Amino acid sequence: MTKIDNDTEIDWAGCNLVERIPGKVAGRPIVRGTRIAADTIVQDFELGEGIDDILEGFPSLSIEQIKQLIEFAQKQRQQPQA
Repeated sequence: MTKIDNDTEIDWAGCNLVERIPGKVAGRPIVRGTRIAADTIVQDFELGEGIDDILEGFPSLSIEQIKQLIEFAQKQRQQPQA
């Protein structure tokens, strides 16, 4: 996986792993069923943490979930902005 351009905001609406619940984690996009902010996972990756390091910090997530979040963010940021 490649690093992500972190200047572009991610629209998590199309990611089935992510939900927003008003009042939970200030309404930020979180990994479904957790209080883990989706953008935290992506930012950790952008800052050079490996998948295994992220997994160590968030053991309730699977490697597949972490990869899916990162890949979703990459695809979102590659799309032209309106």
